[in-house]
Amino acid sequence: MTTYKGIKGFSIQTVAGDPSNLETGMIWYDSVAKKVQGAKLPAGAWSSGGDTNTARYRMGTSGSATAGLAISGAPPPGTANVESYDGSSWTETHNVNTQRMSSNAAGTQTAALLFGGANGTTYALAELYDGSSWTEVGDMSAPKVGHMQAGTSTAALAISGGPSLTVNVESWNGTSWTEIANVNDSRATAANFGTQTAALIAGGESPGASGVTEVWDGSSWTEVNDLNQTRYGISSGGSASTSGLAFGGYPGTGSGLAVTEEWDSSSWTEVGDLSTIRYMGGSGSIGTTSATLMVCGENPPTRQTTEEWAQAVTASTFTSS
Repeated sequence: MTTYKGIKGFSIQTVAGDPSNLETGMIWYDSVAKKVQGAKLPAGAWSSGGDTNTARYRMGTSGSATAGLAISGAPPPGTANVESYDGSSWTETHNVNTQRMSSNAAGTQTAALLFGGANGTTYALAELYDGSSWTEVGDMSAPKVGHMQAGTSTAALAISGGPSLTVNVESWNGTSWTEIANVNDSRATAANFGTQTAALIAGGESPGASGVTEVWDGSSWTEVNDLNQTRYGISSGGSASTSGLAFGGYPGTGSGLAVTEEWDSSSWTEVGDLSTIRYMGGSGSIGTTSATLMVCGENPPTRQTTEEWAQAVTASTFTSS
């Protein structure tokens, strides 16, 4: 329970009841209940969603928990198939031009950018989706596989990755790619979320399983607190560098992991486990801390199941101590 001492001396808004648009961190005085309230996220949980039509892993993902894309992916040599999620079921939609696996994606269900990947050849290719077709656009400076992403279809980052692990980062402006400040630790298949100017990567293969977390502020990368569980092949959800989830993955030996960790801008906390152990699912961040998807992956076998993470903001009373 949050204490009153933590906010004493600050001016807060008076509301008759609870605000209609609760967001984490909000504080107000409820004039009806006559008490100070704050908004918090309770523990979330995973539940079953709709299966994809095609089992896959190492694919790009973008969008939200109710409007997402699963793009291309393995098994080798990769597929051009793309599926669209509406919150309950997956539908096959417009194929990419170049089939591939181990790519990454940024954006929404109707405005997405797919970049990198491999299909015998390692690609620097990028394709842009407008909701009805994919168009090849400017290539990255160098091919990438297993790389990380952040941002949107018009303002994205392509971060680190293979085939030979690199610290290289490239920035997309909607037309072309530009090399920017390197990460501190090269890695592949790490958790990744945020924007072009405020991003986070965590864990990954470096070349062994890593827990290292780095945050981008638009000019440089800074190492912050590590994941609790070292791993790679991680899936993730989050739209800001200050709040996100890292789930699933492989620790380097043995079986995959069901572990989910939540980032609160300073540290990672283990929260509800996935129902099914898996790794190498969707590579791009999809959804937010409060609503995301775990799509496909393998343990093995290759999966086509989806799990949905839900977490609702609720009001919490401040004590007077």
